[in-house]
Amino acid sequence: MGRETFWAEDPDPLLRAGEGFQLADSDTAATPGFDGRKKDGAAALAEGAAILADLQERLFAAGTLGDRRSVLLVLQAMDTAGKGGIVTHVVGQMNLGGVRYAGFKKPTHVELAHDFLWRIWSHVPAAGEVGVFDRSHYEDVLIGRVRKLAPEEEIERRYSAINEFELELAESGTTMIKVMLNLGKDEQKKRLGDRLKRVDKQWKYTTGDVDERLLWDSYQDAYQIVFDRTSTAYAPWYVVPADRKWYARLAVQHLLIHALEELQLEWPEPDYDVQVEKARLAAS
Repeated sequence: MGRETFWAEDPDPLLRAGEGFQLADSDTAATPGFDGRKKDGAAALAEGAAILADLQERLFAAGTLGDRRSVLLVLQAMDTAGKGGIVTHVVGQMNLGGVRYAGFKKPTHVELAHDFLWRIWSHVPAAGEVGVFDRSHYEDVLIGRVRKLAPEEEIERRYSAINEFELELAESGTTMIKVMLNLGKDEQKKRLGDRLKRVDKQWKYTTGDVDERLLWDSYQDAYQIVFDRTSTAYAPWYVVPADRKWYARLAVQHLLIHALEELQLEWPEPDYDVQVEKARLAAS
């Protein structure tokens, strides 16, 4: 069976946080658009890997010959939602030579001395690249808002600054795919418990995980504001149910493939005579 066999509907519009979207109404265990089960998802993910790799190579090849376009995948989520799994099982399907990955941690003292977008600019993808932000500038209006790390008027300013920043990227040729992996509170509790049970996973657990969990409702409110203020036509948000890891990976892969297909990438024409070079090579 082919990759599209179990997609009853295109997930793009089903996952998009458009006008009127309410995070509280989202089912974190759902599989929007996909009729198959876990094994079907695994088969579809494997088949999509070759398609994604081919499209990414076309983008990279075009970039080496002057095409200014790029793609940026932004991943945001509560802890344990599966960002690392997306990076490993979806981003890892591509040639990493054409991927620019940035995992944003707590800002350093140097970074805090600048505007919040200062540290972001140096990680935006170059022409022909697929960029990946594992957390991003949105931390500054998520944890920044929930933990009151900046004055309220500064937090409010940042939404407009983000829209302006993303519009500039879009106008320069960057296609943005902003994904919030929407994990259920009960599922997060289970995953944190699993980390504590396994010696090989305990290093991933921090005592701050529970502290953040206690602010769950505040984070949900902060995400809702983000979707209301920054889901735009040029940089839309997609809310991907994350209780089923296999579905979240498949959905993000699908969004990447769709974005790259929309670029209508063709293999670039060589700037030399192929027949002449074949003859020269044969005679060498």
